Amino acid sequence: MKKNEKVQVNDALWCLVDHREYDMIDGNFIHELDSFIVALIQKDYPKVANNSFICSEHLVHYRLQKMDKMISDDSHKNRQINERMTRLMSKDSYRVIDVEKQLETTLTFGQKVADAVARFGGSWPFVISFVGIIVVWILINSTHLFGLHFDPFPFILLNLFLSIIAAIQAPLIMMSQNRSSTYDRMESKNDYHVNLKSEEEIRILHSKIDHLIQQDQPNNMQIQKMQMEMLASINNQLTEVRKQQKDQML
Repeated sequence: MKKNEKVQVNDALWCLVDHREYDMIDGNFIHELDSFIVALIQKDYPKVANNSFICSEHLVHYRLQKMDKMISDDSHKNRQINERMTRLMSKDSYRVIDVEKQLETTLTFGQKVADAVARFGGSWPFVISFVGIIVVWILINSTHLFGLHFDPFPFILLNLFLSIIAAIQAPLIMMSQNRSSTYDRMESKNDYHVNLKSEEEIRILHSKIDHLIQQDQPNNMQIQKMQMEMLASINNQLTEVRKQQKDQML
């Protein structure tokens, strides 16, 4: 009779590890264990059979190995995700810049003048003041107010003055609009890089959350289950010891 096979004599079984005799409550059969623990046992005892018996004392060793493997795998995966996040956060291929501040520091005097003209030319004070000047001009030359009559009807000088203003103002406004277009392009490019970096960070965070949900939590539950099984086994053994002591006392 082989010692690594189940041998039952008065409800006693032989442990495949130390070949000692144990009660049935003091261990488990191989077919009752999960595949990972069975693989660990088969690695040490290749000839083990499904109906072989292993005592709780030696089974704890393999359960602890499984726990160590699960914890090691989880730690390795978390370390990989953290390293990816660290590399992403430390990547300096692109830095977020303040576009408005950068443009202001590079403005020339002409660009500042163009911005000021465009800003004033597109405001209500300019419209009101310009209409006021035209009305006063027409009143002075129409009513000979203060004896002035330098631009009689049809106000050719006023038309020339307005044409000059329009001819000067239009290029200045276009220069300011070109600068606005440059600002918009830089802002759009900056937003693109910010969004790209944020998307990479979100993907890594999703990977971490998925790992926590799909692997860490189930592994923790398995570890807790194994701990409960070991505690239950210990409790059964203690109960059996107390029962034997009580029987001996009687």
